[in-house]
Amino acid sequence: MRNNKIVVRFKDKTLLKGSVDFFSPFHKFFQMELPDGDVVTVDIDRIKAMFFVKSFEGDKKYTYTYKDELFWVGDKIMVKFDDGEKLIGYTQQLDCSPRGFFITPADLNGNNKYVFASKSAIQRMSFF
Repeated sequence: MRNNKIVVRFKDKTLLKGSVDFFSPFHKFFQMELPDGDVVTVDIDRIKAMFFVKSFEGDKKYTYTYKDELFWVGDKIMVKFDDGEKLIGYTQQLDCSPRGFFITPADLNGNNKYVFASKSAIQRMSFF
């Protein structure tokens, strides 16, 4: 099993759970290992977001509050995806890659450690 647990949510609402050792938003594809050991290649242009998670199970009852202040991780941003989901967090890398950028969620108690948001799946962004 690779080091980083991830949940990849695709624009078509499907998802994959697995792990990844290396991911770069500058490459069009990345490889992830599924829990059964199979390795698949994922096209970044097909994803909505990639969630780097603490556990695959998470807590379905947990409600994100996005109230933690993380001054050391960049500018506070709200992202609204095409499917209506909203994410509030902090980013330093908004313009680094044409494919997307990383967000540290403003809720340290949630399951998401950080999120790669695909620019092609974002409806709106605003800064606080």
